[in-house]
Amino acid sequence: MERPERLSLHSADGAQLNLDALYQIAPSCFTEATDPKTGKIKRVVNFDVLRQLLGDDTVEDATEAYEFNWVGKQAARAEVLRPINKTLRPVKEDSVDWDNTQNLYIEGDNLEVLKLLQKSYLGKVKMIYIDPPYNTGKDFVYHDDSSRSQEEEDLAAGNIDELGNRYRKNTDSNGRFHSDWCSMIYARLMVARTLLTKDGVMFISISDRELDNLGKMCNEIFGENNFLAKLVWANKEGGGGSDSKHFRIKHEYILAYAKEIDSCGIHGVEIENADRYKKSDEYVETRGKYYLQQLSMGSLGYIESLDFPIEAPDGTLVFPNKDNQKVNRWRWGKEKVEWGLKNGYIEFTKDREGNWNVNTKQYLKADNEGNIIDRTNRPFALIEKYSSTGASKQLQELLNGRIFDYSKPVDLIKFLIQTGTDKDSIILDFFSGSATTAHAVIKYNYEDNGCRKFILVQLHETIESGSEAYRAGYKNICEIGKERIRRAGKKIKEEHPEAKDLDTGFRVFRIDSSNFEEVERTPKEYNQDELDLFLNNVKSDRTDLDLLFGCMLDWGVKLSLPMSSEKVDGKMIYTVNDGDLVACFAEKVTDNVVRAMAEKQPLRVIFRDSCFEQDADKINIYETFKQLLDWSDQEVVKNIRVI
Repeated sequence: MERPERLSLHSADGAQLNLDALYQIAPSCFTEATDPKTGKIKRVVNFDVLRQLLGDDTVEDATEAYEFNWVGKQAARAEVLRPINKTLRPVKEDSVDWDNTQNLYIEGDNLEVLKLLQKSYLGKVKMIYIDPPYNTGKDFVYHDDSSRSQEEEDLAAGNIDELGNRYRKNTDSNGRFHSDWCSMIYARLMVARTLLTKDGVMFISISDRELDNLGKMCNEIFGENNFLAKLVWANKEGGGGSDSKHFRIKHEYILAYAKEIDSCGIHGVEIENADRYKKSDEYVETRGKYYLQQLSMGSLGYIESLDFPIEAPDGTLVFPNKDNQKVNRWRWGKEKVEWGLKNGYIEFTKDREGNWNVNTKQYLKADNEGNIIDRTNRPFALIEKYSSTGASKQLQELLNGRIFDYSKPVDLIKFLIQTGTDKDSIILDFFSGSATTAHAVIKYNYEDNGCRKFILVQLHETIESGSEAYRAGYKNICEIGKERIRRAGKKIKEEHPEAKDLDTGFRVFRIDSSNFEEVERTPKEYNQDELDLFLNNVKSDRTDLDLLFGCMLDWGVKLSLPMSSEKVDGKMIYTVNDGDLVACFAEKVTDNVVRAMAEKQPLRVIFRDSCFEQDADKINIYETFKQLLDWSDQEVVKNIRVI
C-alpha cells in the first residue's frame, strides 16, 4: 500500500499550465520522460513532432518579424512561469460577515496573489477590471526580479512595504521608464488571463501615455482577434482638463478584450429613452408598459400587398393612404395584423378630425412577435457620463474627507459589470485602490438582485504622513479600501431595509511566506538535533485556519466557500462546503476522528504529519476510507494528502 502523498506547497507552475493547454489541442506532440527531480515519469514535448504539426508556420532566429519588444520582456516572461512558495493568511478581525460572505479582499503584491489564485480560480473569473498606474512619472511600479545584486537592493532601500514587497516611483528620468512599466503590466496580464472563463472579458483603464504599448501587449497576450473595443470615457466635466499643454484632454480609455471572442457575449444596457413607455394595459405584468407607433409608413416605399383595409372598432375600414394615394403602406402584413388584433398588439386612436389611426403597441418587455425580452441597447464605445469629479465628491461624502484621489466612478464600473457579467459571476480587480469595484458590485447586486462575487487585490502602499488620509488614521491604501466597502455596504442596507440579505461582507487575506519551515535538505545536511523540525515543520505562529486556507489554495478550492468545524475526541475537524475538503491538523488522531471525517463524504482529505504517531498510521487511514467510502486504491491515493 502506498503512503499518502504530500500536498504541493507552491503556487501553480506557469510552464506546466501552458503544457496542459497544449496537450488539449496537440496530444500527439507529447511523449514521456523521467523527471530528474522526482524520478517519476512525466509528459514532455517532442519539438520535432510539434514542428511537423505546425508545418511551415514556425519561425526560429528570424532576422525580421513583427513583434513588440522592450528591455526586460524575457525576464517578465520568466517571472510569469516561476512558481512561488507563499500563502494567503486569513485576517478575520478585518473581515465583515466572515462566515457568510463570498467576497474576498486580498492584501499583497498582485502578481504573487494572482499566481496563488491560479489553482483555485483557473478559468472561473467572468470579468477582470483593473485601473493600473498610468505611468505618469509619479506612479509606483512593482519589482518582480528577485535576483538583483546587493548593490541594487541597497539602491532600493526605503522602497519596501511592511510585508517586504519592493516598489518605487517610476520617474520619467529612469532610462527604462516605459520598459519597467511594460514588464510590470505584461507579467500580471499573462497570469490574469488564465483566470478568465472561456466567455470572460477584461477591461483595463489607461490614458494616452501608455495606450499604444498596452494595446500591443494585449494583442499579444489575448490575441488580436479577441479585441472587443477601445472605450473612450469623457471623464472630465465641462470643457476638459487644464493639465494638458496643447489640447484640452477630457477623456481616458478602457481597453476591452475577450478570452475567446466567439464565446463572449457583451450584454446590452438599459435603453436611453425608457421613459417613453408610459401606457399600461391588462398585459402590463408580463409585457410591461408601452408606447404607440403608427402602423402606416411611407419612408420605405409603397408596396401594394401592404395596402389593405383594417376594420376599426365602429366598423369603419381604415387604409394606410387617404384619397387613394399610392404613398404609404402598412408595416405589417394581413396575417400579422390579424395576430396583433387577436393578441392585443394593436390599438386604434382618433386624430383631431375624428379619423381613425391604427397603431402598434411597442412594449418594454415584449417584442412584436410576442416574445418576452429584456429590452436593451448595445453599449456605446463612447461613454459621456460618470465624471471623475463627481466620483471624488461621492467618496469624500462616504469617507468624511478627501481620503483618496482619482477614484473611478461607481456607476462607470457598474456599467462595465452590466455589460460583462451574469448575475452569479466572479469579478476580479487586482489594482483595487479605493475599492470602487467592490462598491459597484454590491450596488449592482442590489439593483438587479444579483449574487456576483468580488475578489479585490491591493498592495500595502503607505499613506504619506502629511496627507488628510494619514491624519484621519489610515496608514495604507488597504485600510482605505476595506473601510470604503464597510461604509458602502452599511449605507445601502440602511437606505434599503429590504436588502438585509445582500452580501456586503468580505473575507480578508494577507499574503505571507509559506506556512512551513524550509526543511528540504540533502541527507548530508541532516542534523540529529533538528529531527523535531522535520516532524513538525509548521511555523510556530501559524494557526489551524492558516493551514486550512493554505491547503485550499494548494488543492484548488475556492477561498469563499462556507466552512464549519466540530470536535471529535478533543480533535478539531474542519469541513469546507459540506465535504469539498475535510481537514484535521491535531496531533495523534484517533480512529473516531478518521471515521467522523469519512462520514462527511469528502472529496478531499487533509492530515498533518503530526496527526500520526508512526508511518503505519498514515497507511492505515487508506483502509478506513476505502471501507467507509468504497474508494478504490487509486481514489484513496488521489483524494488524501498530508502536509
